[in-house]
Amino acid sequence: MYKQAWINHQVTLTKEQGKKQVPIYKRFKDFFDYEKHLKEVTKPKRVSNKMKRLAAIAKQVNMEKEVPYGGRIE
Repeated sequence: MYKQAWINHQVTLTKEQGKKQVPIYKRFKDFFDYEKHLKEVTKPKRVSNKMKRLAAIAKQVNMEKEVPYGGRIE
């Protein structure tokens, strides 16, 4: 609830322009750019060889197979 209250406060912020108070955010997109955040989440991430190797080890462990010592998994 406190997060929602904070966001509601942020959205209604105003700034002084001359003698008038005008909203800081004229459109919702100025406050939160949904498309930008969606691209960040869906963008493919680069995976290092070390992470690939660790994922393969985890897969074998989860499948209850013996993991050979030395880190070479095929």
